Amino acid sequence: MKKWIPIIVIVILMIAAYFLGIADYFTFEQIQKHHMTLTQYVFENFYLMSGLFILMYLVSTALSLPIGIYLSLLGGFLFAQPFSTIYVVIGATTGASILFWAARTALGDSLREKASPFLSKMESGFNENAASYMLFLRLIPAFPFWLVNLAPALLRVPYLTYLWTTAVGILPGVIVFTQFGAGLDAVFEGNQEFSIDNILNRDIKIALVALAIFVLIPVVVKKFRKKSNA
Repeated sequence: MKKWIPIIVIVILMIAAYFLGIADYFTFEQIQKHHMTLTQYVFENFYLMSGLFILMYLVSTALSLPIGIYLSLLGGFLFAQPFSTIYVVIGATTGASILFWAARTALGDSLREKASPFLSKMESGFNENAASYMLFLRLIPAFPFWLVNLAPALLRVPYLTYLWTTAVGILPGVIVFTQFGAGLDAVFEGNQEFSIDNILNRDIKIALVALAIFVLIPVVVKKFRKKSNA
């Protein structure tokens, strides 16, 4: 029963956060409304606010709350580069690690005992090129962050591989959002409309997809060599 405690706690906190409407406090409108107060807090208590921001990002990631984009924008607005990027990567990677270990502890052995031949084959294939697949999944914005946090735990991806590919894989997207957040002053002053499409425009999406495809080249080369040697 002990192995279920971490995932049960996460689920309870997740449900509580949704019922309390926590996500409603982390929107573009809320950032715009309180941006001057938050800026003053950071100016007066830089280290405390830095720690609180990392903790906030960590908790939101562990609970799979859909506020990562807005927290990244907030981080970029409140903290200069490279601090904003570092804080987001630390918070997101640590939160993802908590979810990873909770899922592996509770579900890993159970799934392994009941695993079908297909799941076992999928696990074997994924782990053969775990780093490339993980980087690909992290780089493509189309894949939900919470899903990419959970799937590797169930597929028995080594934690160190999961850790560094998470940190590296989210880095390009984090830089994009925090950099955009750094320019929110102009958006606030001009009362401009905000849209995620303004950030993830076609050029950014093409660049991320191209980078994701690039990291799969070793997988393709390895498969091609296997077929050639067969």
